[in-house]
Amino acid sequence: MNEVKESLRRVEQTYRLFQQQQFTFIAALEHCRESAHDKIRPIASIGQVQSYMEHHCHSATDRRVLLMFLNICAELGGLCQHFEGLHTGTPGTSNLLEKCKSLVSHSNDFSSLRAKYPHDVVNHLSCDEARNHYGGVVSLIPIVLDLMKEWVAHSEKLPRKALQHVSEPQGAPRAAARTPRGTQPRLRKLKCWQLTRDSLKPGRGDKQCSKPPWRPPGGKRQ
Repeated sequence: MNEVKESLRRVEQTYRLFQQQQFTFIAALEHCRESAHDKIRPIASIGQVQSYMEHHCHSATDRRVLLMFLNICAELGGLCQHFEGLHTGTPGTSNLLEKCKSLVSHSNDFSSLRAKYPHDVVNHLSCDEARNHYGGVVSLIPIVLDLMKEWVAHSEKLPRKALQHVSEPQGAPRAAARTPRGTQPRLRKLKCWQLTRDSLKPGRGDKQCSKPPWRPPGGKRQ
C-alpha cells in the first residue's frame, strides 16, 4: 500500500505543475479547435485531446502542455490497473475504482464534469468556457485524484490479510508460498529413504562399524 500511495503522490505533484499552466492548456486547445474547424462542440474526451495533438497541433508549446495532460491521464489509468491487483475489494472500493476506470477511458464523455470546492480550476475559466467548452476537461484529473485518494483511505481500513498480495501478480505469491511447503516433505522423505536403503546394504554398515582401531607398526593383534 505504501508503494501505491507514493505513486499517487507523484502523480499529484505532476498535476500541480500542470495546474499552474492551465491558461496555456486552454490556449493550446483553442488553437487546435481553430485548426480543426471544430469550434462548436466541447472538449469531451481524452481521445479528442489526443487527436487534436496528433493532427492539429502546430506549436511546440501547445504540444508540450497537451502531452503533459495525456501523460497524467495515462498514469492515472496505470494506477487503476495497479489498484485492481491489490485486493478483491469491497462494494465501496470496487465502486470507486470502476468510476476511476470509466473516467480515464479514452472514449468517456467528461464534458458534464465540474470539479467543486476545494478545486478552483473551473473558476479560472470564463462563464462561456466553463459552460460550453472546457469545464469538463479541466475537472477530469482533480476528480479522479479525489476518487483515488478515497479508494486508498477505504483500503487502508481493510484487514491486513486482505492486502497480502500487494504489488505481486495475482497467483504468484501463493504459488511461491506453496513451493517450499510442498517440496520440504518430499526432501525429508527422500533423505529417510536413502538412509534406510543405505543401512540395508549388506556389509556397508558392518565395514564402518567393524573396522579395527589404528595400531602402531609392529603391534600385535589380540
